[in-house]
Amino acid sequence: MAYSKKLEMTTVEKMMLIHCQDRHQPATAGLCGDCRKMLDYVRQRTEKCVFGDDKPVCSQCPVHCYRPAMREEIRKIMQYAGPRMLQRHPILTVRYMYRKRFKSPPGQVRK
Repeated sequence: MAYSKKLEMTTVEKMMLIHCQDRHQPATAGLCGDCRKMLDYVRQRTEKCVFGDDKPVCSQCPVHCYRPAMREEIRKIMQYAGPRMLQRHPILTVRYMYRKRFKSPPGQVRK
């Protein structure tokens, strides 16, 4: 897996841990079964991304490779965990924000 995909998977995993531990099972160190399935799905879709190493952040991607229900679920997870990421994982957050701001989706030119 390329660096940008690894970075994205690390970021998603941290966000899912925040969401799961705050919402589902606060006493454990890992993900619950449902969140583990979601993470496996995200990993599978990320590895098969049609843009390969030029993969943009998913929120700016012109191709939606998640099924609608899964896309809505990951959106809710990110909406919850996103604001908490800066405090818990500041370096990952800054890297994500940089990629989102300065890495154009394939086929688009930044203004």
